[in-house]
Amino acid sequence: MEKIDKLDKEILEIISNNARIPFKDVAADCGVSRAAIHQRVQRLIDMGVIVGSGYHVNPASLGYNTCTYVGITLERGSMYQRVCNEFSKIPEIVECHFTTGPYTMLIKLYARDNAHLMELLNNRLQEIEGVISTETLISLKQSIKKEVPIGAVHKEIAPSLDEA
Repeated sequence: MEKIDKLDKEILEIISNNARIPFKDVAADCGVSRAAIHQRVQRLIDMGVIVGSGYHVNPASLGYNTCTYVGITLERGSMYQRVCNEFSKIPEIVECHFTTGPYTMLIKLYARDNAHLMELLNNRLQEIEGVISTETLISLKQSIKKEVPIGAVHKEIAPSLDEA
């Protein structure tokens, strides 16, 4: 993997805080040309450092008022990919993770309300072959949502991200 230098980290810090900031403003903040920012961002995309962009939609604004995490226990861990494929067909599921610990999988989903959540659990998730149990945790409030720290990458933790 190519190294990420100080300028890359500066760019990442700025655009991760405001993805809609014009590149000319990023260039001004970093003291380089707009073309340099375009080239750096494209390189970071090509390297897989930047893996997406876009707008974040507030689920509540669309009527999805219940954010829920569901721990899933499967009959066998080897069923993960097949079950994950089934989960991908359920639009309310927004994340799926293969985990260690008490669950085989952990999913995040949004429901309109508790009745909708119960319908998803009883008639969709628990009906998938291989799912033997679910444990539901309703999020009452999201207090923190942010990206991983960019400027705080240390040599001991990630030597491939050091400055050249």
